[in-house]
Amino acid sequence: MGQMLKCVSPIDGSVFAEREVLSRDAAFGVASQARGAQAAWAARPLQERIDLVMAGVTAVGAMNDEIVPELARMMGRPVRYGGEFGGFNERASYMAEIAEASLADIAVGEDETFKRYIKRIPHGVVFVVAPWNYPYMTAINTVAPALIAGNTVVLKHATQTLLVGERMAQAFHAAGVPEDVFQNVFLSHDVTHELIAGNAFDFVNFTGSVGGGQAMERAAAGTFTGVGTELGGKDPGYVMEDADLDAAVDTLIDGAMFNSGQCCCGIERIYVHESLYGDFVAKAVEIVKGYKLGNPLDAETTIGPMANVRFADEVRAQIAEAIEAGAVAHIETFPEDDGGAYLTPQILTNVTHDMRVMRDESFGPVVGIMKVSSDDEAIALMNDSEFGLTASLWTRDVDRAARVGDQIETGTVFMNRADYLDPSLCWTGCKNTGRGGGLSVIGYHNLTRPKSYHLKKVTV
Repeated sequence: MGQMLKCVSPIDGSVFAEREVLSRDAAFGVASQARGAQAAWAARPLQERIDLVMAGVTAVGAMNDEIVPELARMMGRPVRYGGEFGGFNERASYMAEIAEASLADIAVGEDETFKRYIKRIPHGVVFVVAPWNYPYMTAINTVAPALIAGNTVVLKHATQTLLVGERMAQAFHAAGVPEDVFQNVFLSHDVTHELIAGNAFDFVNFTGSVGGGQAMERAAAGTFTGVGTELGGKDPGYVMEDADLDAAVDTLIDGAMFNSGQCCCGIERIYVHESLYGDFVAKAVEIVKGYKLGNPLDAETTIGPMANVRFADEVRAQIAEAIEAGAVAHIETFPEDDGGAYLTPQILTNVTHDMRVMRDESFGPVVGIMKVSSDDEAIALMNDSEFGLTASLWTRDVDRAARVGDQIETGTVFMNRADYLDPSLCWTGCKNTGRGGGLSVIGYHNLTRPKSYHLKKVTV
């Protein structure tokens, strides 16, 4: 038996699932099968591809009663939140809705002598490497539009959510998507590198850590294979003096703590105007003290364990270092905190950007809150980061939000909301958050290539 991938459940540390990785030859065989199936898939009418993909989405929804507790066991999200099918379906449905217009030829001009236009052509074989934190929603961001656009897809999912790719492939195949058109694989890092370096794929979409994204780009170096990445984040919230305070506290703290803080676009640092600072902190502390930490299979649990003990260890280290440097922790250790994956959510004040908790990605249930006196100060602090995914601005003035947003180095500017992915907008980032963009019409553009037609009708 070869190398095994093991999903260790954060609930109790037991091995929940394990799968054997493909050999090098078998992995290249999968890629070859995908390439062989691509032309026939792309030749199908667009509406047929849309209908098959959406039937696959519906089939995933039919599994939801099994999927929800399965996710709890794999990565710790409480069952009370009902899984991811709402967002999964919303994103796929929107991309299906805009497919015809997004993939339509771009007419440049036609007269009696020339016809000129630009087509959108599928790349070929798209390799999707998906993360564990929102394993269904992050995967469908690329899987649905890639298939609809005429690509074949090879999906590699994170070991922490080992069964998600199998579930998706099972559902899509049952709905009529050919097996070679959408394949789920279990791969080692070395074989993954060899596949990319060996031109097995025509486009790679990776969601994960900065280090993982760098590994993808190194593997693709010199191959001219396109690589799209969504990597780390340290997303800020800024509460201005005219904000709806209660709405700001509720939304930003939920954005910081939901899913045990394990959100790509979760709120990891908050800047509050000095006139609202004291009230904001008091309300935030009251909310977090009301959380119920526990087994995610218990319907009363509102915050579950982190997906892995090593993730919790990193958050504890950031908190301890901040406290040693002068930060104030406002939440006493919960009785359910076991020093392992079950971690007390924490609010820190008296923090500075000298502390890792305000610089490094935490990806856990901790947030630092700082007092500011002006937009300029808040903008400088929000931009003082190596990351740029989203920023959440709280004000009653739309023009002010747009003006401040124009000065923030980020991929998405929210006003009076946070931690939400709107499929009609491009999901993108800057700096070490990565490059490229998913969803929206731009998502289709990134999953296809332009091909120009310059047709001369008259030669005399």
